[in-house]
Amino acid sequence: MSPEVKPDFLISPEGLRIDGRRTDEMRPIELKVGVLKQADGSASIRQGKTYIIAGVYGPRELHPRHLTLNDRAYLRVDYRMATFSVPDRKRPAPSRREKEISMVIANALKPALFLGEFPKAVVDVFITVIQADGGTRCAAINAASLALADAGIPMRSLIPAVAVGKADGKLLVDLGDEEDKYGQGDVPMAIIPNTEEITLLQQDGSFSREELREALQMGINSCKYLHELQKEALKRAYIKKTPDNGDDIEDEDDFDDDLETDLGEAELMEGE
Repeated sequence: MSPEVKPDFLISPEGLRIDGRRTDEMRPIELKVGVLKQADGSASIRQGKTYIIAGVYGPRELHPRHLTLNDRAYLRVDYRMATFSVPDRKRPAPSRREKEISMVIANALKPALFLGEFPKAVVDVFITVIQADGGTRCAAINAASLALADAGIPMRSLIPAVAVGKADGKLLVDLGDEEDKYGQGDVPMAIIPNTEEITLLQQDGSFSREELREALQMGINSCKYLHELQKEALKRAYIKKTPDNGDDIEDEDDFDDDLETDLGEAELMEGE
């Protein structure tokens, strides 16, 4: 296999990126819910060439028992990259980076989950990166959030996530592989859209204060766009699962009403 060659530029003189996107434009995104029949909840995401599947099992009995939490469920996330997901074949054993990203994803999701509803149980989230082409941790959060909703885990909100980076002195949304490798830094982030509460914020590379402020706003805007895509994916799965009884009641407006009701109940639970 020939070694990778660093591109001559990441931003063209016309202000376009290697793949033709504008600086504030995300890659094409395809979200699907209910992709694994054996899981309690599942979802997949295609974000550019990145392809990830997430499966949720639980709440269920926790093993080993010494991990049991008396007041809430234990959220256990296992993020793995398939051996064939990158050009250089990856070792099957979980790497230190995979273990770190598993913890990062769990911490990003926890603020949205009512784990106190299931004391002494475990909610397992298994994430497999089928193909990696940049932005896998954020894409994994997007898929895992949908899978948790599909499993019926009580949530304050879906959690969207995106990375904002810098290349050739320009801020970019949703980094591709080359931008991730050869750019000047990135800021992965996840939020609860209704409140703009940040549940994940990391930084790699150097950003000025103004650049960081702008990057955060670009990320929040992109996360809200992603949140709409997540809701649309749930709508499609919800409508598909609903039996056709001849009544046109299970449409998008009905779903929106149900979702608003669920979120309202979640806010009441949070305030108790």
